[in-house]
Amino acid sequence: MEELTKTLKSFGLDSVPQEPNTYPDLNPFDIYRSHITELLAEVSGVDKKIIYPTLAWTAKPENGDLQLAVPALRLKGKDLKAYAQELADKFPESPLVKKPVVTGTFVGFFFKPESLTSIVLPLIFKAGQSYGFNKSFGLKENGLKKKMVIDFSSPNIAKPFHAGHLRSTIIGGFLSNLYEGMGWEVVRLNYLGDWGKQYGVLAIGFDYFGSEEELVKNPIGHLYDIYVKVSSIQKEEADKIKVLKAEVAKDKEEGKDTSEKEAEITKIETEGIDEQARKYFKGMVDGEPKAIGIWKRFRDLSIEKYKQTYARLNIHYDVYSGESQIKDESMDLGIKVMWEKKVCEDSEGAVIVDLTKHSKKLGKAVVKKKDGTSLYLTRDVGAAYERMQTYHPDKLMYVIASQQDLHLAQLFKIEELMGWKDISSISQHINFGMVLGMSTRKGTAKFLDDILRDVGEKMHEVMRGNQAKYEQVEDPEKTSDTLGISAVMVQDMKGKRINNYNFDMDRMTSFEGDTGPYLQYAHARLCSIYRKAVTADPSLEKLDFATVHLSELQEPHAVDLIRQLASWPDTFLNTFKTQEPTTVLTYLFKMSHAVSASYDHLQVVSSDQKVNVPRLALYVAARQVLNNGMRVLGLSPVERM
Repeated sequence: MEELTKTLKSFGLDSVPQEPNTYPDLNPFDIYRSHITELLAEVSGVDKKIIYPTLAWTAKPENGDLQLAVPALRLKGKDLKAYAQELADKFPESPLVKKPVVTGTFVGFFFKPESLTSIVLPLIFKAGQSYGFNKSFGLKENGLKKKMVIDFSSPNIAKPFHAGHLRSTIIGGFLSNLYEGMGWEVVRLNYLGDWGKQYGVLAIGFDYFGSEEELVKNPIGHLYDIYVKVSSIQKEEADKIKVLKAEVAKDKEEGKDTSEKEAEITKIETEGIDEQARKYFKGMVDGEPKAIGIWKRFRDLSIEKYKQTYARLNIHYDVYSGESQIKDESMDLGIKVMWEKKVCEDSEGAVIVDLTKHSKKLGKAVVKKKDGTSLYLTRDVGAAYERMQTYHPDKLMYVIASQQDLHLAQLFKIEELMGWKDISSISQHINFGMVLGMSTRKGTAKFLDDILRDVGEKMHEVMRGNQAKYEQVEDPEKTSDTLGISAVMVQDMKGKRINNYNFDMDRMTSFEGDTGPYLQYAHARLCSIYRKAVTADPSLEKLDFATVHLSELQEPHAVDLIRQLASWPDTFLNTFKTQEPTTVLTYLFKMSHAVSASYDHLQVVSSDQKVNVPRLALYVAARQVLNNGMRVLGLSPVERM
C-alpha cells in the first residue's frame, strides 16, 4: 500500500481511492472504480453506494475501460441522455482518467496510460504468482477460512473411466483451484464406486482369470478385462437358465421328464457366477477378513494407479472416499429421521419419498428396496451427514454430469424436508454436458490413460512437423505429453459447462486457433523472448523489474496489453461468480492475442536501448499473468516447445 500511495502521489492524488470492501493493493480496477465513484458522487450528489456497483466492464474497448449506465442510478423525472452528457461535462480533470465519452445513456471512462502502467506492472512484479488472487474473500467474520468439500471425478473401480469422469475431473480440479485462489480451505474428495455385488463378480473372476503380475502392473485395466470376461460367463449362465426354464415348461406340457434340466438349472443357480458373487459380497458386508482383504487390495492398487494419472492432470485428492466408506449407522439415521419427520412412506414393502407434493418434476424417490437394501440416495444422505460431521464445511459441492440433475435435486430436497437445512442450504450441484464421440485412433477410449497417451502421440506428430524447432526441445516426449493434456483440458473448458461438445483430436491438437497448444505456445514464446534478451545482456537476469522506469511504454500496443493485464484480478473475481472455466480461458486467449499483436511493434532486442528494458518488463508481466491463469485451469505452462 505504501508503494501505491507513493505512485499515486506522483500523479497528484493525496491518498489511495478506496471504497468499502475493495482491495486497491491487489486489484487495479478497484482503484479506478473507487476514484471515478468519488468524482461522480461529487458532481451528481448520488450516493457512492449506488454509483460503485453500476461501473461495469465494457463489451467493446472503444466504449472505455469502465462504463456507467445512467438508468442504473435510479433517478426519477430526468432526461437520461441529457443527464449523461451533463455528468460528462461536469466530470473534473483527473490524474487517472481521461474526459468521459458519452454514448446514449452510457458514460465511458478511459484510464490514462501513464498512471495505469505505473500502477499495474509494479503490482504484478510484487505479487508474482499470487497476482489476480485475493485470499480475503475466503475469510469468515471471525477471521477463519471458509471451507468447501468438493466431490469430483468419482470413477468406478474396474470399470472404464468414461467421458463423464474426465469432465468431472477437469472441472472439479479447476473449481478447487478457483476457491483456493479466493482464500477458501478446499477438501478434495474422490467418492469412488467401490462397493456392490459387482465386486463379488470381480473377486470370483480373479480366481479364474487373474494374474498377480498384471494386477500389480496395470490394476485398473486388468481388473476391467477380468470383469468383462467373467460378466460374459455370468450372462451366458443367465441366458442358459432362461432357455432351460422355457424348455422345462414345454417338456412338462408334453409330459416329458424334466429332472435333468431342472438339476442343471439348480446347479447354475447354486454354483454359478451370480450366486458365488452374491455369497462373496455378503461376506464383504459381514466383514469376513478374506473377502474384505481381496476387495481392499483391488481398491488400494486402483487408487495408486489413479493417483499417478491424476498427477498428470495436476490434480490431487485429500480423501479417497467411496460407497464402501459410508457407515450403516449414518444411512440408518437418515431413514430414521425420514420416518420421524414423515418424509417417507411404505410402498408395497419398499420405502419411498413422494416429492410430487413439492414439485411434479422431482417425482417419487425410492430410498429402500423391498429386500431392505439401501440405494444410492440413502447412501448419499449418509455421506452428506458424515461430511458435515467430519469437516463442518461452509459449502458442499458435487461435480456430476447433468444426467444426474434429478438425483441431486431429490437428494437436496429430501435433506431439506428432513430438517437438515444446514446441509441442503450449503449443497451445490455443478453440472455439465456430455462429450460426444470420445474415441481415439485406436477405437473408443476406455481409460483416461489411453486417452492421454493417444493425444500425446498425436501431439508428438504435430511437433515433428517443424523439425528445426523439434530439435531444440529438451525432452520431446514429456513436452508432447504436457501439450496433449493441455489440448484435452482446453477443449473441455472452452464452452459453457452445460454444453455438449465433440471430442475432436485433430482440432484440439492444432496450434491454429484457440486451443491448448496455442496457449502453451504463447507462454513458451514469452519465455523465449526473456531468454534471448538475457543472452544479449546477461545483467538482465538479476534485474528487479519492479524498479524499471516504465514511462517509455506509450505505444498503442503496449497500452492495450497493459489494459488486459490490469483486468485479470477482476476476471478472476468474475469467474468466482460464473464458476465457468471458460471465463478464465476467454480472458487468456484475448490477452495472448494482444501479446501476439505486439511482437512486431514492441521488439525487445532493438537499437533503442531505453525502450528495450521497459518492453521486456511488459513481456515478463504478461508471462506471469498467463502463467497464473493457466495454473488456475490446471495446466502446466511449458517454457520451451
